[in-house]
Amino acid sequence: MKKFLIPVAIIAVLGIYLYTKAVGSYNQFVQSEEQVNGQWAEVETQYQRRADLIPNLVATVKGYADFEQETLTGVIEARSKATSMTIDPTNLTPENLAQFQQAQDQLSGALSRLLVTVERYPDLKANQNFLELQAQLEGTENRIAVARRNFNESVVAYNASIRTFPNNIFAGWYGFEIKGTFKASEGAQNAPTVQF
Repeated sequence: MKKFLIPVAIIAVLGIYLYTKAVGSYNQFVQSEEQVNGQWAEVETQYQRRADLIPNLVATVKGYADFEQETLTGVIEARSKATSMTIDPTNLTPENLAQFQQAQDQLSGALSRLLVTVERYPDLKANQNFLELQAQLEGTENRIAVARRNFNESVVAYNASIRTFPNNIFAGWYGFEIKGTFKASEGAQNAPTVQF
């Protein structure tokens, strides 16, 4: 009879351990995923803040009749494309994130061209409303950088937790998948050329 109880006790202890590990892993994955979702919401908030500033900036610049219409049109179109591109937090795949980042990079490029073009308009550069909008835009770009960094950190922690053994087994059972991170923009490794 004692020989029969030893294997049953071992199986029971092993079963309790596996159950506890499975539940603990699941809860850890949920907490990590919620942190990623929260950080993603912060990224979207900062991008929305930038998108909300752009109409005011464009309206201020439009007041200068001889300003290049093509530049303003480029900013408006890039803003429209960037704000139409949204990602559900449950679908933060590397491919979807790359598409989102590409739309945001196009808007950043259009804004950069706008700000460079403004240099040719001393009256506009001295306009108090424009200066305030430009300062807000610069602050927003910094907030975007911080939000993206925090998002990447939470994704790295999440991805590491679902890829390590034995968590990778439980992650597969529960359907938790790797999330994408923000990458440097194409050409970011090249220093900009400044000409005087």
